[in-house]
Amino acid sequence: MEPSEIVLTIPGQPEFLRLARMAAADAASRVGLTYEEIDDLRIAVDELCFAVMGEDSAGSPLTLVYQILPGAVSVSGSSPGDGLAPVQSELSRTIVAAVVDEHELGQRDGMRCFRLLKRGSAQEANATG
Repeated sequence: MEPSEIVLTIPGQPEFLRLARMAAADAASRVGLTYEEIDDLRIAVDELCFAVMGEDSAGSPLTLVYQILPGAVSVSGSSPGDGLAPVQSELSRTIVAAVVDEHELGQRDGMRCFRLLKRGSAQEANATG
C-alpha cells in the first residue's frame, strides 16, 4: 500500500470533532487496524483536538492531516494560537499515552499543534518478532 494523506479542516468548535473522529476511523480501517485500535485512535484524536482548540473554543479552524502508512496511521493537527500553548489535563495525557504509540502536543510558529502515531497490532508483532 502506498502512503496517502487526507487533509480535513473543521471549525474549531467541539460539536465538529465528530468529523475528526470519523476521518480517523476511516484512515485506521484502511490500514487494517482492529476495532479496538480504531476506537483507541478516535479517543486520542478527540482528546488532542480538544486540547488544541482550547476550552474557550474561540472557533479558529482546526486543520488535520491523516497519513495512511503501512500498518499505521499518523495524525497531526494545528490551529492558530493566541500565544498560549495548548493545555492538556493529567487525565487526558494518561488516556492518550495509553491508546497511541507516540504523541506530542505543543505550539509552533504561532500555531497550537499535535502529532500522534497509532500502529496496528499486526505491525507491532512484525516489529518485535
